[in-house]
Amino acid sequence: MRRKTLLLTLLCLLAWNLRAQDEAEEKHVTGWNNVILPSLGLSSDSGFQYGLFGEIYYYGDGSTYPDPVHQIKWTANHSTQGRTRLNLLYDSKYLIPGMRVTALALFVDDPLYRFYGFNGAASPFTKELKAVRYFNLARRYFQSFVNLQGDITENLKWAAGISYWSFHTQPFNDAKYGGDAANSLYSRYVAADIIKEHERDGGRVLELRAGLAYDSRDREAAPNRGILADAYLNGAPDLFGSGAPYLKACFHWAQFLTVPFGLPAGDPVFAYRISYQGTVAGEAPFYMQQVISALVPKKVILEGLGGSSTIRGIYANRVVADDYFWGNFELRTKLFRFNFRGGDVYVAVNPFFDCGFVPGTYRISEMAAMAGVTPAEIRAKARELVRSAGAGLKIAYNENFILSAEMAHCFNPGFGDPVWFNFGTSYSF
Repeated sequence: MRRKTLLLTLLCLLAWNLRAQDEAEEKHVTGWNNVILPSLGLSSDSGFQYGLFGEIYYYGDGSTYPDPVHQIKWTANHSTQGRTRLNLLYDSKYLIPGMRVTALALFVDDPLYRFYGFNGAASPFTKELKAVRYFNLARRYFQSFVNLQGDITENLKWAAGISYWSFHTQPFNDAKYGGDAANSLYSRYVAADIIKEHERDGGRVLELRAGLAYDSRDREAAPNRGILADAYLNGAPDLFGSGAPYLKACFHWAQFLTVPFGLPAGDPVFAYRISYQGTVAGEAPFYMQQVISALVPKKVILEGLGGSSTIRGIYANRVVADDYFWGNFELRTKLFRFNFRGGDVYVAVNPFFDCGFVPGTYRISEMAAMAGVTPAEIRAKARELVRSAGAGLKIAYNENFILSAEMAHCFNPGFGDPVWFNFGTSYSF
């Protein structure tokens, strides 16, 4: 009797679970959904930040849910390390029939921007030097871009875009922040001609890109299955005396695989991404080398290897070079879900492993001369494989707005603190 009762109970729970999943799949959100929250964050890279951020979603009649018809994200914040950030991002696959439009305007003023040199491990790091602001410079920049993707087939797209950058760089204000700006790594690079005379104060760059993109994901913010991949060329003519022209090749492959465990809140998803970006012709100015290109960025600021966008667990911009190769691997597991004020909420964890290295170095002859070593030694150090591992906690609302907290540890000495942490929004990819 007990066995029959237990079996009946299990069958009822299974039926309830399947019904709950069906109702979640049939759920449609319509009209406008607005989220405005205090931009209160804490990270190893920027310290405590405060301000406001918002995400606006328009679902129309709900036929496109969980993907919105229009999506707008904005941020206005300031951090205790001095950085001020203003940005506005727009993204839509429905503004123009058969075409996706992604546009960004971003302004950042960072009086203590972290600059760890070029080629990763080939640029030595100590906490003592970090403490005296050896790895800082003052940087202010404005960026804007428009990226377009048009239909070739249902999943295959052509991709094209244009970006404009305006950088201003100089030694940090040591009278205000302490340290010795004249002997900082930036100032030493300028004196050694690693950073050239015509680029040391910044400059303007106009980039053009063209290529292909493939997208078979079932949804965008947190896919359960599918592939997101792109391959394109990204280049800049020398229009403003910046030191261009140059041409870079970019390749990203992300795949999302459902793991059929039958958990009540939804099956886990194994997600991985393999990425490469490298210079194929010319040489970009130093202030463009940290830029990581993306057609539809998950994070507004994408720079170097390190931080929440590329290799979690190491300092942001710790690895800046001519070529990048990195990978991210994580298991996204939903713990439970519930309704809150008419919206669908779920809580998930994502243990992860990240890694990367530098296939191609930047200005190694000048770096070797400054360090008194051979270019071969610089190249060998630069190719060190950087590895980190950690886990995150996610709280998602209506499948799109995702609060994120992540912690990680880097296994390479000199690349990060024992514990790295970041609080923000969305998954890394």
